[in-house]
Amino acid sequence: MTETNMTANASSTPITNSSLLARSLAAVWHPCTQMRHHAEGGAMSLPLIPIARGEGAWLYDFEGKRYLDGISSWWTNLFGHANPRINAALKAQLETLEHVMLAGFTHQPVVELSERLSALTGGELGHAFYASDGASATEIALKMSFHYWQNQGEREKTRFLCLQGSYHGETVGALAVTDVALFRDAYAPLVRQSATVMSPDARQAAPNETAIDVARRAAALLETRLQAEEGRVAALIVEPLVQGAAGMAMYDPEYLRLARQLCDRYRAHLICDEIAVGCGRTGTFFAHEQAGIRPDLLCLSKGISGGYLPLSIVLCRDKIFQAFYDADTARGFLHSHSYTGNPLACRAALAMLDIFESDDVLAANRAKAQKLHAALEPLRVHPQVRHLRGQGMILAFDVETDDVAFSRRYYRAALNRQTLLRPMGNTVYVMPPYIINDAEIEQLGRVAQAALDAALGGEA
Repeated sequence: MTETNMTANASSTPITNSSLLARSLAAVWHPCTQMRHHAEGGAMSLPLIPIARGEGAWLYDFEGKRYLDGISSWWTNLFGHANPRINAALKAQLETLEHVMLAGFTHQPVVELSERLSALTGGELGHAFYASDGASATEIALKMSFHYWQNQGEREKTRFLCLQGSYHGETVGALAVTDVALFRDAYAPLVRQSATVMSPDARQAAPNETAIDVARRAAALLETRLQAEEGRVAALIVEPLVQGAAGMAMYDPEYLRLARQLCDRYRAHLICDEIAVGCGRTGTFFAHEQAGIRPDLLCLSKGISGGYLPLSIVLCRDKIFQAFYDADTARGFLHSHSYTGNPLACRAALAMLDIFESDDVLAANRAKAQKLHAALEPLRVHPQVRHLRGQGMILAFDVETDDVAFSRRYYRAALNRQTLLRPMGNTVYVMPPYIINDAEIEQLGRVAQAALDAALGGEA
């Protein structure tokens, strides 16, 4: 049988959960995964769920079983799967322009998106550089900062600072400012290490210490580091308000205010990585707004396209842009991606911004966040729950257990109850799409409790 016939026969065979699962295990190398965990049974197994379609806050397999998407499909899907308004915008864009290279060409969606994002920063971040994923945005911001100082003749400014527990991506450049051992250590010989400074994570509060106290203590240590390396630090990079992969570490905006002052004083750029926390997730469109500051460089991805298409953006101040504006090509910003500023992805982002405006999403999210808090509040008295916390449409709690299989047990227990909740280690978090309704919020609260009891009880 020829390869063509095999493909034709395979495509004409009805797809089932089991058939697609077998094909996926044979052909697809899944991300952030030990593939053996998908194949073995027992406590250490990790289910692989075939998905046929999505609608609203729900994902459906090929047998019609559905799962409430409690984590927005890795924090990307803001307005539900198969959103009619985003679908319509993409269909219209498909009829005109699917892609054109952005080197030497431009198009309407990328111009409109750049203008609207700049307007959301009050024009302070007026230049947009495009890529396709969050790690690329991190690398762009780091390279822009480094190259800026080189163009300014300050050759010693080559160091970067990041927070303990920080996560900014898994490419070799982004790993330099990622302080999560699981991702970093395996590739340490390839990575140019940066320096870490104390995280303002409010969970570190000493007795009688507030979240603001922790933020100020961390900022004081940041100043000590900036003093010690004065003239060598190019930038500090932070995840504003919530450090995602650190276990949803949440902190007071005071840290951002002080970090902004210190970066100005010691002439270092402040890079805000809002890849996960931007686009309304923390209660304001940009998380850094809650500190009343603006960064020098702002990284966006994940929710910026509504969870539809790969897209990332770095916004920068005019002063940075002007440092590259020169007749000498070598002084220009030397970075490119084939799909930079893809029209379809930009159109999805514009449709997402339209929904924000027409539906007053930020106000609606504030009301839903209160309901989410209420739904999870009963967990506060659970004997093994620690640090129940929330920031906008992000809620999390830590579980005190020595069971190394806890996160997988919890994941399976939630799936068994038609809900997608995937802990990071011993931290369970809820980060649903913004279109979630009251009944779905109640389900998240109910399953969060039931899955916890099942996982701690040893449910396989």
